[in-house]
Amino acid sequence: QVQLVESGGGLVQAGGSLRLSCAASGWTFRPNAMAWFRQAPGKERELLATISGSGGSTYYADSVKGRFIISRDNAKNTGYLEMNNLKPEDTAVYYCAAAKGAAPLRSRAWYDNWGQGTQVTVSS
Repeated sequence: QVQLVESGGGLVQAGGSLRLSCAASGWTFRPNAMAWFRQAPGKERELLATISGSGGSTYYADSVKGRFIISRDNAKNTGYLEMNNLKPEDTAVYYCAAAKGAAPLRSRAWYDNWGQGTQVTVSS
């Protein structure tokens, strides 16, 4: 059974940092690209970052560029999202997702395996 499990969310003060993890089980993580999304109450799910199956290509949304870093350790079947200089507007449920292939495309439809989400709350 293919499964993604996020962890590392929590409550942090503005300016702080968190590192989210996404552990994959049930299949070999590589060569699939993966991505991180988030969804705040009343808002659409937002793509934050993507990374190719090899880890050599990444993309960041403008809202997190320069503050968040996406990475992966294929030997551990785990992806990561390091989040720095967090702001109250970063408060949301964060989801990792694995793609149908290796290319780090930006379409939500390209990602067909999703984790259950982890809450991140940033206080001012």
